Amino acid sequence: MIRELDTVVLTHDIDVYGLKQGDIGAVVHCYRDGAAFEVEFVTAEGRTIVLLTLNRADIRPIGGREVLHVRELAQVAA
Repeated sequence: MIRELDTVVLTHDIDVYGLKQGDIGAVVHCYRDGAAFEVEFVTAEGRTIVLLTLNRADIRPIGGREVLHVRELAQVAA
């Protein structure tokens, strides 16, 4: 079950925002039906990249034995 403030992992690339499968976001809102979530993706400095409405298939909970990885955000068209 995914709840507000959970850390989640993106399950696929979202090229328009420069997001890649495996990027980590924070759930800032769960819709009542549990099928959609507002997820914020930020840089390491805390700057918001994007806040997206995603469905359950777009994200998954982060696992306790997963290793985090850092990458530079690609330039995206404004």
